Parts: sequence; structure tokens; C-alpha cells
Amino acid sequence: MPRKEYTFTSESVSEGHPDKVCDRISDAILDAFLTEEPEARVACETFATTDLVVVGGEVGLSDQDKLTEYMGKIDGIVRDCVRDIGYEQDKFHWKSVKVQNFLHEQSAHIAQGVDAADNKDEGAGDQGIMFGFATRETDELMPAPIHFSHAILRRLAEVRKDGTEPALGPDAKSQLSVRYENGVPVGVDSLVLSTQHLDESLESADVRAIVEPYIREVLPEGWLTDETIWHVNPTGKFVIGGPDGDAGLTGRKIIVDTYGGAAPHGGGAFSGKDPTKVDRSAAYAARYLAKNVVAAGLADRCTIQLSYAIGVAAPLSIYADLHGTGDIDPALIEAAIPKVMDLTPRGIRTHLGLNKPIFQRTAAYGHFGRKPDADGGFSWERTDLAEDLANAV
Repeated sequence: MPRKEYTFTSESVSEGHPDKVCDRISDAILDAFLTEEPEARVACETFATTDLVVVGGEVGLSDQDKLTEYMGKIDGIVRDCVRDIGYEQDKFHWKSVKVQNFLHEQSAHIAQGVDAADNKDEGAGDQGIMFGFATRETDELMPAPIHFSHAILRRLAEVRKDGTEPALGPDAKSQLSVRYENGVPVGVDSLVLSTQHLDESLESADVRAIVEPYIREVLPEGWLTDETIWHVNPTGKFVIGGPDGDAGLTGRKIIVDTYGGAAPHGGGAFSGKDPTKVDRSAAYAARYLAKNVVAAGLADRCTIQLSYAIGVAAPLSIYADLHGTGDIDPALIEAAIPKVMDLTPRGIRTHLGLNKPIFQRTAAYGHFGRKPDADGGFSWERTDLAEDLANAV
């Protein structure tokens, strides 16, 4: 039986967090290559620190001349990302930051495992396990702690960028400890919000006065009470932020990117990876399947696990856990899934339309629990498979 009374905590980080700056740059480079060629291969890593951004990894286009041309665009892509995020501080400024590009062609040995040839289906880009999760806790079928941690930071970014709150800086973190009663989220026991501020005279109380109205606007009514413990900039001033304050790396916020610790994680990061890489595409497919299981009314909570081997097209295993919230045998879900969706790398990309430049927008505030975009972004958040799944079990 699932627990009924407990408190669960999740955190989020803003687009200006050093690791998220790196995720954004890696995904922007991915989008640039996919704009040129939908089958482009990209595995891009970014490192950022004071006055420096380093980009490395593997890329591939079918046209070598185009590949050379796109290598020359990396500097501008990096600066555009840093400028849009909002960094114009002395030791991390989009105009003056040093950019070093160490991208190179994709390994031929990796390519031979992935490419389709001689009647062999296109294989997975690597071995690994991927998890998807969905729950009825929120309208978006996401765990409440991570969903509302993201929502707080998205709202603060909006008012920072539109000029409503010019004292706020790009770097921020949120954390919510949500209380559950009878298995349902009902309130916030404690809230942590640390945000960079550009006015050095501001103290913790001043920052709370700025951010509290937006936090109350985002959270469900009644979740904040006189009993809620607040920690706003608990260390005091937070003026030096971003990669100048702490180095960043692509792929270091995998729990923030997914379910806030409320579900298992296979360990693979998403950003900077093209959709032949199942770390990304199969994790999206697993979320899509789990969300559609819940949307179909087959369970209130669902975890889906998929596993792959490098160079092998079909998943090695499909596992479903309904956490005691469904009236059917999970084995029926496992048997139904391959009937309604092709889970080869090519099948996932085709079904979800992933060979498009839609990934930069995923780099902050979570890859899941977002609204599907008209151009195909967040396609894995659709619930258009629910009826087919219900009919297949």
C-alpha cells in the first residue's frame, strides 16, 4: 500500500544556474545542427566558469562543408544563450566571455552501431535504462513538489525579464517540502528560495518582500499557512551568481530535469544529445507512455522502465509499475505498450516528431509537465495514446 501521510521535498534551479546555462548552450547547439539536418548527430557538452565557456563533444552532418560552416557558428550561439539568460556581470558577460570550441566529428565506431545498414535497423546510441513517471497529483500529471518548484522559478524569470522586478538576477534555486494527507498534496511545510539580486544593499527580508507575492500567486490557495517555514536567501547576500560564482556542467541536474526524486532515474542526462540517443528519446517515450496510462484511467500513478543495448533497435525490456493504484495486472500494460508504439529509436523519433530543433526550450524548468507546443515541442506530453492503450489491455 502506498504511504498516505508524509512530507516530500523537491528542488528546481533557474535558467541562470551555472549547470542550466550549460544545458541551454548544449541544446542550442543541438537545435542549430537539427535545423540544418534533421538526422544530424550531436553529443555536446558544455563547461562554464568565470569569463569562460568550453564546448566539446561529437557532432556530425552528412555534408562535410556544412559541418565546417556550423563549427564557425558556435561562438555566436554561446553568446546568444548567455545574453538571453541575462548575464551582463563583470566576470560573466555575453560580450566578453571567452568561448573555446572543441567539438569534433562523431566517432565512426559509435556511428556504425547506430546507423541503419545492410537491412539492419537503426540501433540505439548506447546501452542504458530509462524511466517515465506520471501521477494524478497535478493537472499536468506530475509530482507536486517538482512541478511547483519549477513554477516559482519560471514566474520569477518572467518578472525579471519583463522589467517588473529589475533587482532580481538570473541565478536562482527553489525547494518545496510538500505535505501529503491521505496520499494527496495539501500544503507546504517549508519553502527555500535563493535568488541572485543585483542591488547589493538588499538583505534577505528585502528579497522575500520582492518574491513572496509571486510565490503566493503560483502555489495553490491554502498551501502557504502561518505554519510554513520560509528560508529566502538564508545565507544573506547573493550578488555574485552564475558561472562566475560556481562552475557549471551540462547534465548535472538530472533529477531537476525529471521528477524531483519522486521516481527512479536511469542516470543518463538529456541536454546536448540528439534523439538517436535513447538516454533522451526513450526517457521521453517512457514519460509519454506513463502519462497516457494515467490519462487512460488505468492507474493513478505509473512508472515505465525501458532498457536498450547499443546498436540494437528493439528495447530489451519493458516494465510497468502501477504502485497499487490500478485495477489491472501491470503485465497487461507491458504487453500492450509495443502494440501501440514502436519503441525502436527510429520509431520513437517518428512517433514523437523529435527530428526538429525543439530542444533548447527544454533546458530549464523541467523536461516534463509542460504543455505540448504547436510546432512539436514537448510532444511527449500529449495524451493522444490513452484510448489506444485502454483498448489494448
